[in-house]
Amino acid sequence: MATDTAVPVDPQQSEHPDVGRRPTIDVAALTALLDGRHAEVRQLVRDQLAAQAQVLVDAEEMTRAEFRERVKDVVVEMAGTGQTAMGFPEQYGGGGDIGASVAAFETLALGDLSVLVKVGVQFGLFGGAVLQLGTERHHEQYLADIVSGELLGCFAMTETGHGSNVQALGTVATYDAEAQEFVIRSTRPDAWKDYIGNAAAHGTMAVVFAQLVVDGDTKGVHAFMVPIRVDGEPAAGVRIEDDGAKMGLNGVDNGRLWFDDVRVPREALLNRFADVTSDGTYASEIDNPGKRFFTMLGTLVQGRVCVGGAGINASKVAITIAVKYALHRRQFEATSEAEEELLLDYGLHQRRLFPLLARTYALHCAQDVVAGRLHDVFSGTLAPGADVDLARRELESRAAGTKALGTWHATQTIQECREACGGAGYLAVNRFAALKADTDVFTTFEGDNHVLLQLVAKGLLTAYSSEFEEMDQLGLVKFVAGLTVETIIEKTGVHKLLERIKDVVPGGSPSSDGGDQDAGLLDPEYQLAMYRFREEHTLAGVARRLKRGVDQGMNPGEVFSRVQDHVIAAARAHLERLVLEAFVAKAAELPDGDLKVAFDLLVDLHALHGIEQDRAWFMEHGRLTTQRSKAISREVSALCRRIRPLAGDLVDAFAVPPEVLRAPELVEAP
Repeated sequence: MATDTAVPVDPQQSEHPDVGRRPTIDVAALTALLDGRHAEVRQLVRDQLAAQAQVLVDAEEMTRAEFRERVKDVVVEMAGTGQTAMGFPEQYGGGGDIGASVAAFETLALGDLSVLVKVGVQFGLFGGAVLQLGTERHHEQYLADIVSGELLGCFAMTETGHGSNVQALGTVATYDAEAQEFVIRSTRPDAWKDYIGNAAAHGTMAVVFAQLVVDGDTKGVHAFMVPIRVDGEPAAGVRIEDDGAKMGLNGVDNGRLWFDDVRVPREALLNRFADVTSDGTYASEIDNPGKRFFTMLGTLVQGRVCVGGAGINASKVAITIAVKYALHRRQFEATSEAEEELLLDYGLHQRRLFPLLARTYALHCAQDVVAGRLHDVFSGTLAPGADVDLARRELESRAAGTKALGTWHATQTIQECREACGGAGYLAVNRFAALKADTDVFTTFEGDNHVLLQLVAKGLLTAYSSEFEEMDQLGLVKFVAGLTVETIIEKTGVHKLLERIKDVVPGGSPSSDGGDQDAGLLDPEYQLAMYRFREEHTLAGVARRLKRGVDQGMNPGEVFSRVQDHVIAAARAHLERLVLEAFVAKAAELPDGDLKVAFDLLVDLHALHGIEQDRAWFMEHGRLTTQRSKAISREVSALCRRIRPLAGDLVDAFAVPPEVLRAPELVEAP
């Protein structure tokens, strides 16, 4: 709990209704609000993390081989508690609750991240693939042992030559009808499976993604259950190589896999979406190969949801350490001759940390929305009459985008917080070294963030049409080029936005020099209208550029390449609007009182800081005058001063166990 006194605020620099009073935060109530309906699950994981906190020390003191074994033992121990199996069916030892599974995984990110990733590989990727891509025969044979941790496995999709382009994988599985077997081969030097967790030391089975060839005809990428070790040694035809030391996550045994004519029975095909009969007949209820491929990958969306949540929770650790440090660390005599000033009393320090704190809260709320939709789509709890296919496509897009924003936020927050702790933040004992090293890869696994944002943009430009799955980049360009300009404008709604913004800004249009430049800044309708305008204007611009390029006779691939930066900008603008909407909606649910006041402060800071960061764009497009831009900056600084006396409580509400927080030199006053 923060015990320092509030910094005086100039009422002229803030229009917040409670500007003259410091709210009193009920930390336990705020934690309960953040934990939501899975509070018990999250607390179970926190308790387990606290009991196993020694693993954080082991990561620094053990050799790589020793630490891998330590992490494996921790993961198997966790499997015994049930916390790693909450998303699996109850008949196989699971909890039957996908939402609880995501909550448990996210919370694991407060502790050692090698443990988190090992759990993700074993239960999310390997187990999730068997559950989602397999059928009853696979479930009966494998799931109970996967859930208990007795069968450790790998998710072997990524290849050195084809990372994000999964459809072009070089591993091939050819059906031998006479032997009733698939023959799996790595066909090119760059077709080995790489960066595969559990491969270098512990995995005995792998879900291998390969091009299926039946009677000389390629049917696209499918997944197969392939043994990679027998009695601790590589299986016949399997070559395994250790990836070696990495930037971080060295408790995870990443490795490379080659397959030299490895034979597996016909039943090894995970056949939920396609099968091969004994006589060599290929059968699938989904005729279109592209749609079949994306439907298969869509069932694995939980991985992206979990990685995004993990990044956000790692950010909570960093911001907690930095704020607690700034609450007792003193530096220079700024306002008092008797004692040096607390770091958190400096306006610049507030400006560095508090927007990151507000954004962490915002992304937490956005992540809750994604996790809830994941649960509904895969648990069959969508509203009656809902379009399941559309809900799934929208989920895939939102999960991809939230993962990108959440993991980029982790990278930015951890670095800024490390710097805010000075030299002390550079000591390994204070956790930043591990946080930086272990989260860095989050921006590229489960999909490179920029590639994921292209997926988001595709959904926006096509309005998640029924052709969404089959549409590659060239198809996207041609689809958009086939629309009329009027259709593009109508679909994006840009023509409605100017009046919408004017209606919520007292004193006239924000592009006018007249009126009160401070008016309406803390109105959520104004904030949302600005974010919507940026999103829809940017999206319409992308559509126009794509259409113009094709109309001028340019190659569709070249057209897309030329506008790729605009595509990414449109996707980010869309996602920022979704994050703000989720944050505003959560605040609106709260009853009047101090907790709502504190939450509203964070919402306002997040919204206005986002506009401030992109002020050049808003000014270029006539949405901000220089005077109003300055007013926003003044308001951001005023909001930081208002949050200052609440900061300790706001980070305490994240409920990071002290045992895993570590950082004794940073979080405890001398």
